[in-house]
Amino acid sequence: MILITDPGVETKQPIPHLIQPREHKAKISVWADLTVDDIDKLNESLNADHNKHVLADLFELEDYKENLKSGITVDLYYYTIQFARENNFTKEKTSTLFSIIKKTHEVCIETPFGNLEQTFKYFKDLLLCHAVKRPPHSIDLFDADEVRKISEYTINTYFRHFKMYKYAFTPLVRLDLSMNYVGVPDSPPPSEAGDLEGEPDGDACGDETKVEGDDGEGPKENASSEQPEVIESPARKELRTMIQTFLAEEIKKMKISVDEQIKTTEEVIQHKIEAVDGGVTKKSPRASAKGKRKEKN
Repeated sequence: MILITDPGVETKQPIPHLIQPREHKAKISVWADLTVDDIDKLNESLNADHNKHVLADLFELEDYKENLKSGITVDLYYYTIQFARENNFTKEKTSTLFSIIKKTHEVCIETPFGNLEQTFKYFKDLLLCHAVKRPPHSIDLFDADEVRKISEYTINTYFRHFKMYKYAFTPLVRLDLSMNYVGVPDSPPPSEAGDLEGEPDGDACGDETKVEGDDGEGPKENASSEQPEVIESPARKELRTMIQTFLAEEIKKMKISVDEQIKTTEEVIQHKIEAVDGGVTKKSPRASAKGKRKEKN
């Protein structure tokens, strides 16, 4: 059975259908989430509380001061607006950047499973949709220097804390696994197994003492009634030992595999960061060809 627990909430509920990591198609997002009037409201004051209050009203996050998830979302939106102001983005660019960050965040938290590669690819596709003139699929809203700044900002602020966003916004999924073997009786629950292993000797000694010291038949009946529960066949004990040994080895292998996956993911992120830093500054082949033609003319 699969159970789901929400971070900070102790209750457990049967989990609904989980969305698996998937690819998303990027689309032009100019004025998708913030209109001209919305940006004008934000620009009425540079005060942080004013901006957060406006953002909370626009996206129905009025409980951001009490609700941790809403507070994190409002902070993400606010600092995105601040980044646009610091780089003197126009209203159109500010709205587009806001939608890129918002859509990237929505893809990140849509599933509790790891989807770093899909989210990062979606972010790059969204950015390219607004950096290359290829209508109707993309427009040239951001220049190369702005693309570099947006990439560095998003990588250093959002993707560097990707797992923290994932932990805060997605439920914790736990798998409780039970196995049944053909021809072997079901194993008792842990509490009963503990009683079988810890109580036989003490109970037996106590019953023998009572039988020797008392002529009544009550203790004898208790001893005879408890005896069948205490006896366990050697074959069953050996089978239990084999299963425990096998499970311990498998758990050890799983831990090693998880550590290797984490290490590989970190290396992939580092390579992508280096690729973004080094690839944005390079000129496109078309631009260089045009420059050569102009020189010849």
